[in-house]
Amino acid sequence: MQHPAPGTLRVRLDLAYDGTGFAGWAAQPDRRTVQGAVEEALAVLLRADAPRLTVAGRTDAGVHARGQVAHVDLPADRAADPLLLRRLNGLLPPDVRVRRTALAADGFDARFSALARTYRYRLADGPEAVDPLRRDVLDWPRPLDLAALQATAPAMLGEHDFAAYCKRREGASTVRALLELSWERGVDGLLVMTIRADAFCHSMVRSVVGAMLAVGEGRRAPAWPAGLLDRRERATDVAVAPPHGLTLEAVAYPPDDELLSRQAVTRSGLRVLAVPGTPQAGSPTGTRPGEELSD
Repeated sequence: MQHPAPGTLRVRLDLAYDGTGFAGWAAQPDRRTVQGAVEEALAVLLRADAPRLTVAGRTDAGVHARGQVAHVDLPADRAADPLLLRRLNGLLPPDVRVRRTALAADGFDARFSALARTYRYRLADGPEAVDPLRRDVLDWPRPLDLAALQATAPAMLGEHDFAAYCKRREGASTVRALLELSWERGVDGLLVMTIRADAFCHSMVRSVVGAMLAVGEGRRAPAWPAGLLDRRERATDVAVAPPHGLTLEAVAYPPDDELLSRQAVTRSGLRVLAVPGTPQAGSPTGTRPGEELSD
């Protein structure tokens, strides 16, 4: 387990950002990233080298967040500063905001303590739903069948190998536990897909969206997306949906007294299928512990 260094305290940061102008979360040389922006603000605030952030999910270029979570270990006097939130936001660009700061409970790790991540993908499939002021909605040129989209979801739930939907990384598992997958049409006419899993591999959410859109247009049968789960290589016949329709909405954590045990499970490489009403089971899968390289 990684603990804060002597003289520091761990601070949880709840963040939101418009991903349009960022090359994703993770810091990259000579590219504007969310991590880079927040760490630069912290460096100015501390008048020292930037402390390293640990994040729940590394969102890709163009992907937004309302409920991103990170942690950082700060000098005790700074961590306990009641004006920390205001000072930090005063140094950040307008397209990223820290919504809350709090001293983290013992055992909290934004990445390894997480139980699940929830994303939503938003589409406008008719001119009446298009809002030029929203940059988190995909403007889809053809109408989509909501009932067909909904029919694809049940067979996708549970623990599966999502190799067909992931950009494979050497030595990393593509097994994930999909806990929720649903479609609805809001009063504003937008189609919204909600997807929740213990973790996601790279491009998984947008690939799932791409496969389901083929069903919504009538080009594929509702059983097709789940049928792809039998493949052990990335499906080249699945289009990856554009990033700007995707938003990280929430990251779930266990109660404070279970944070350390959750960390231990995640770091061990065991997967726990935490679907309500389903018996819990863990099995080694060769996953990279706590891996979450999302869309």
